[in-house]
Amino acid sequence: MFFDFDGVLVESNAIKVEAFERLYAGYGPSILARVMDYIDGKEGISRVEKIRHAHEAFLGIHLTEAELGLLAERYSRTVEDAVATCPWVTGARDFLEAHAHRLPLFVVTGTPEGEIRRIAERRAMTGYFRELRGSPPRKPPIVRELLVRHGLAAERAVFIGDALFDHETAHETGLRFIGRVPPGRPSPFPAGTETAADLSDLAERLARPPQTAHA
Repeated sequence: MFFDFDGVLVESNAIKVEAFERLYAGYGPSILARVMDYIDGKEGISRVEKIRHAHEAFLGIHLTEAELGLLAERYSRTVEDAVATCPWVTGARDFLEAHAHRLPLFVVTGTPEGEIRRIAERRAMTGYFRELRGSPPRKPPIVRELLVRHGLAAERAVFIGDALFDHETAHETGLRFIGRVPPGRPSPFPAGTETAADLSDLAERLARPPQTAHA
């Protein structure tokens, strides 16, 4: 099983959105609105890609690698403590506790790898997973690498994500996909995608054949 992290295991998406608001608020309301519209639905894509695009597309600034690194570090300082202490997604911790000993579990996230490992350590999550992987690279090559290295068959694996990019990753790599869509939120996924409000019935879902309609 492959899990995205933010919005799938922990309720941290709002923290990440607020961090982008702080990062771009100084450029004025018009630029901020365009940036926030751009990042909407881009969960699962690394902050580095989003910052690079936002600066180029909306500010006309082509960042050097050093400048990009400084902005990404500023963003990281804003979010890391908050993500390390925010609530779990309902059912996530119970599922990990019950199944980590018998299923190979992985985290594949757009968060930088060093940061996700620190956060997982602070949340006492590390022991649940065979590997915790972050950016770079993007998610599809990470999933392919993990399938090969751990001798796993894609058709027997599932990706749990909350973003369209997670759905695309599962499609590209041949994995079953279950989308997490919180109550009251519109689904970002194509019609017919299997979805769940949280992870409270994940074990039951996995025991069924893949669904062809929204949960």
